[in-house]
Amino acid sequence: MDEQTSHDVRPPTTWRPAILSISSMLLGSFGGIISLTALSIQIFKVRRSEADLGFLGLAEFLPGVALVLVTGIVADRFDRRKIGSIAYAFEACLFVGLAFFVRTPPRTVLPFFVFAALFGVGRSFAAPALRSLIPAAAPKDQLERTIATMSLSWQGSFIVGPVVGALLNRQSRMLPHVVGAVCTAAAALLVLAIPRAVGRAHLGHNEGEAAPRPTFTAAIEGFRFIRRTPVLLGAISLDLFAVLFGGAVALLPAIVDKILKVDDVWVGYLRAGGGLGASLVTLGLAARPIRRRVGRVLLVSVGLFGLGTIVLGLTRNVWVALAAFAVLNAGDSVSVFVRSTLVPLVTPADQRGRVLATESIFIGASNELGAFESGIAAALFGTVAAVVSGGVLTLGVVALFWFRFTALRDVDRFDDLTRTPPSTG
Repeated sequence: MDEQTSHDVRPPTTWRPAILSISSMLLGSFGGIISLTALSIQIFKVRRSEADLGFLGLAEFLPGVALVLVTGIVADRFDRRKIGSIAYAFEACLFVGLAFFVRTPPRTVLPFFVFAALFGVGRSFAAPALRSLIPAAAPKDQLERTIATMSLSWQGSFIVGPVVGALLNRQSRMLPHVVGAVCTAAAALLVLAIPRAVGRAHLGHNEGEAAPRPTFTAAIEGFRFIRRTPVLLGAISLDLFAVLFGGAVALLPAIVDKILKVDDVWVGYLRAGGGLGASLVTLGLAARPIRRRVGRVLLVSVGLFGLGTIVLGLTRNVWVALAAFAVLNAGDSVSVFVRSTLVPLVTPADQRGRVLATESIFIGASNELGAFESGIAAALFGTVAAVVSGGVLTLGVVALFWFRFTALRDVDRFDDLTRTPPSTG
């Protein structure tokens, strides 16, 4: 590897690398959401089984866990532009294959699971490589603005993508996957347009040192530190259990079909409403960040997530469901903001990488495992019971954490965490 490009990288003097990085991630995310939204509708129509939706989430989840050590090492040792481009090109090929598979009405669900698992492989390689590009692509003193722009762009894809996917699926089963393939192929080309020095920059360590390599031992050490630190353990496990029990988003095709009894295009509208609620809250937090009672705000926001989930399961009115889904996503966005700010502040600098790596595994697992849990519960007890009980369990988790994790509940200001190190006995 060229020593100058790998260790002597200065911040870009223009916005071009950051714009290319954000645009490629936006296109890749947009294409993936379009295709996966249609995929969830299509697999549900084969047998109208909520369990199939649950196993779809499990299929996406397993490759990330199996490859977590490999993908991290690859992202640290090779040109991240090339890794991201290859991963997007791989996803584009998958979407083309999926389009051919659904050209006639599918009679079996197994190929859907195979496609979902292979997509999980591509995403497992793309995510660490592409997210690592952003700090190196940001102009000097513009990292916060770059990350905020990336976050808003990503949320924008979650507003528009599901609607586009559902509408295209009404026109043709193949069309959403073709459009998804075009978007991800374009993203693959955009990634390669990013300057080579940005793709080879090794971040998170001192200049001239070898890039840290994620290992199983490091992940265990991060877990041990989290377990010894009540504030960290409370924040991460609260998010884990809330999403695990409240995975209503995976059941949207069943909710639309069996509870709301409306056209399946409403799968897209509901997901878009959730993205809009999260985006509005993110804009509000950017304008007026949380200053006081941080711990209580976190717990209340997760409680709001649980209440929104209960309303979503009980209502038969599509507009109430839309509002409930927006509210529960708004609550989730607040909890994500608090946790994302709290975790780095509590963690010592020399252990931050290991703790954040462990956090990523737990939080990533909660989404797909939450989809699996919700799908199986719906198949066993019914869609309404699964959604409502998930919301009730989320409220129970909030109540338990309110009294069990007093160190988390009593956090007042973020600044307090930097002045007073947490107890890690």
